[in-house]
Amino acid sequence: MSTRHPIISVTGSSGAGTTTVKETFDQIFRREHIRVATIEGDAFHRFDRAAMHAELERRTAAGDLEFSHFGADANLLDELEQTFASYARCGTGRTRHYVHDTTEAERYGVDPGCFTDWEDLEPDTDLLFYEGLHGAVVDDRRNIARHGDLKIGVVPVINLEWIQKIHRDSDARGHTTDAITNTILRRLPDYVRYICPQFTETDVNFQRVPVVDTSNPFIARHIPTADESVVVIRFRDPHGIDFPYLLSMIDRSWMSRANSIVIPGGKLDLAMQLILTPLIRRLIERKRHAR
Repeated sequence: MSTRHPIISVTGSSGAGTTTVKETFDQIFRREHIRVATIEGDAFHRFDRAAMHAELERRTAAGDLEFSHFGADANLLDELEQTFASYARCGTGRTRHYVHDTTEAERYGVDPGCFTDWEDLEPDTDLLFYEGLHGAVVDDRRNIARHGDLKIGVVPVINLEWIQKIHRDSDARGHTTDAITNTILRRLPDYVRYICPQFTETDVNFQRVPVVDTSNPFIARHIPTADESVVVIRFRDPHGIDFPYLLSMIDRSWMSRANSIVIPGGKLDLAMQLILTPLIRRLIERKRHAR
């Protein structure tokens, strides 16, 4: 953690909705005139797309059916922690960009599925913002979570997460249901080892829960809409959170535990604005007082 160079990390698995949360953060940063250095979790994958496919084939042939993007072997977690530590210490660090599609390829001049070169973060920023898979990892070799000043978990219940992944990978990427199912099965051990434990490290979790039947995600024809969901918001430390204010501002919200509030799914953006804005302002105020 760093008063002078704060770090915000948003952590969640693929298809969890971290991109939507990032958009809300971007709105807050623009409104509050905060200069941000941004890093993406994909930048710290160990392999580009072709190399990952080759490594998957090699591992499978060797009998390793658990190798996945969720695990340490497929990611540069030491380098990610070094970037966090460097920024917390002196406001600098290095990152790169993973090029997902042809649109990004035109922007960065690199083929889809490849990385750009490593480069220094933009200087003189107010804070570092991370969005990806591993922003709060703690294991026997590293402790990335300790560097984060505000850690956010984005956690749909597992069946909803799978429905979102199945629809995204089939519609946008042309993958078959069998191929997607095999990926889900391969990722499960690393999901348990690396993804789930992070949500005990995060300061605030946003967990979307559908209120329609998702009992068999592999045959679901539609992704539950926001209006067919509620969001459970859990605060690791509820001290200083004005729950009466949140309940008054978010219609049809209610407290499920002393540290948790439940809201309609369609009110997620509003809730994030109300909750995250004062937390971010607090980080910036601490930074300014430390100068």
